[in-house]
Amino acid sequence: MIQHLTSLPVLLPMLAAVILLMPPCGKSVPIRRVASVIFSSITLAASLLLLANVKDSGTQVYAIGDWSAPFGIVMVADPLSVLLVSLTSFLGLACALYACAGDDERGAFFHPLLQFLILGVNGAFLTGDMFNLFVFFEVLLIASYALLMHGGDKHNTRAALQYVIMNLVGSAIFLIALGTLYGVLGTLNMADMAHKVTMLQGDDIYLAKIGGLLLLVVFALKGALLPLHLWLPNTYATALPVVAALFAIMTKVGVYSIMRVYTMIFGEHAGELSLMAQGWLWWLAIATILVGAIGVMASQDLRKLTANLVIVSVGTLVAMVAVQTIQASAAAIYYLVHSTLVSAALFLLADLIARQRGKVSDRITAGRPVTQPLLLGGCFLLAAVTVIGMPPLSGFVAKIWLLKATFETEYTMVFWPVYLLASLAVLLAVSKTGSTLFWHHTTTKTPDVAEQNRVHPAQYCALLMLVLASPMMVIFAGPLSEYSLMTATELHNFANNLSVVLEGGQ
Repeated sequence: MIQHLTSLPVLLPMLAAVILLMPPCGKSVPIRRVASVIFSSITLAASLLLLANVKDSGTQVYAIGDWSAPFGIVMVADPLSVLLVSLTSFLGLACALYACAGDDERGAFFHPLLQFLILGVNGAFLTGDMFNLFVFFEVLLIASYALLMHGGDKHNTRAALQYVIMNLVGSAIFLIALGTLYGVLGTLNMADMAHKVTMLQGDDIYLAKIGGLLLLVVFALKGALLPLHLWLPNTYATALPVVAALFAIMTKVGVYSIMRVYTMIFGEHAGELSLMAQGWLWWLAIATILVGAIGVMASQDLRKLTANLVIVSVGTLVAMVAVQTIQASAAAIYYLVHSTLVSAALFLLADLIARQRGKVSDRITAGRPVTQPLLLGGCFLLAAVTVIGMPPLSGFVAKIWLLKATFETEYTMVFWPVYLLASLAVLLAVSKTGSTLFWHHTTTKTPDVAEQNRVHPAQYCALLMLVLASPMMVIFAGPLSEYSLMTATELHNFANNLSVVLEGGQ
């Protein structure tokens, strides 16, 4: 069983999606809800078991059909991929639980689509092959197209159309890039590509560089890196909040791909192509942080503000990738987990606040008071302190680590002022948002409406799962920091990556 553990985070969501479409799950809403939560819990348990196994035994390579790398398809469970798979499974369980309060009835097939999305994201994290990265990208994108339209109206349709068109273009560029790289290297296995790229000569170097830069365009689009970020604010702000919370992990797939490809394949060991994208990544990341911070300040509702916070987090992560040090990568890994969970929590909070404020919804303006100010206000305060980066929550730990990782490097003079200014902008915007939503009232809520819009127990549990993750990341900061450093070291260990994947699949 242990030897097949690597495949379970992909196989379980696939099985769950099929079962949820069939009777009795397909006919009964209560059964479908229970089954979705159970399957999501099993997927999370399998992911955590795989995480513990990799931590104890090292990177696991699973050769599908027992065909060895680089000729067969392999799945690679290393410390980075299993951490992100566990994060995805945890977020999927929270969103499945939250949707059971009624959001899953606003459109067809929410729970099967959620499982297909988790399948695509987990597959993208675990695959050791560039072509299968493209395949899993398409799986998660197809599921995301349908989820964007779940319970939607004309505003959702407009935003979804922009999202679909841009991603279709990105998929075409992805295939062109893969064809170019395969023609030059003769392989799409990531470890084998990292080995063969060091031996390129002559014109092949320039062809490989073209393919690598085309991949940068694709991953920048998937991760919402400037200037290919314009689809994100409207898409996330108009989607159903539980869907937007689930999408918090999707930009991280693009960031993960950038981290993997431009550290492992085109990293410092790539010969003539060594660190070829570093300059592009650095300045685009800095610009993304600035644009995201401006968007946060200009946001007129909580969902749009949270969407722009996602853009700031993407810029911060890519900046750490561009630094290309173990400390910077470790800080990025810790920050990635923190930012994903707090963004998802804020999207769910925006939904709950909007339900209790009536027509004013989650707009940052005076309106009707929320029905449960202590509950929602307390959760918002916890999430706000986390996202601002104030002590003692995980945002503060992440901020200090990010600044320390760039201290006494050539990047300090640029990153420190930009990141601190962005943090100030987030502080001002989030403080204004909280005071307006919870303190500035124009009318009172009637008892009937108040009772109708109270937080459902399933929503309450899902929200607490995400909000309380921040203090838990501080309580277990020691083990998490050690794991992040181990993960970053493994990511930068070029020779070990090659030997484990190319020999482990045999």
